[in-house]
Amino acid sequence: MAAASKLDQIKENIYEAIRNDNEGLDEALAELKAELKAAGTKEAVFEPTKLVQNNRQGRQMMKSYFKKRGVIVKFDKSGEAEDAE
Repeated sequence: MAAASKLDQIKENIYEAIRNDNEGLDEALAELKAELKAAGTKEAVFEPTKLVQNNRQGRQMMKSYFKKRGVIVKFDKSGEAEDAE
């Protein structure tokens, strides 16, 4: 459970960085990548409703940026990312 809550905190840091013109995004992304590696995966599930630009263009931009840094982004369709793990 501790790993899940740490992952949730990192995701919240990423949402916050995106809201703040991407300030601190690369650091949060590096932290996410390290946590995912420790969990044996490269995939993270995000809630699109928490994104500043919750449209196709915004989601594709996020996927592309994260993929270039080694993290595969998926979006939770139900709005509850915790159930998608």
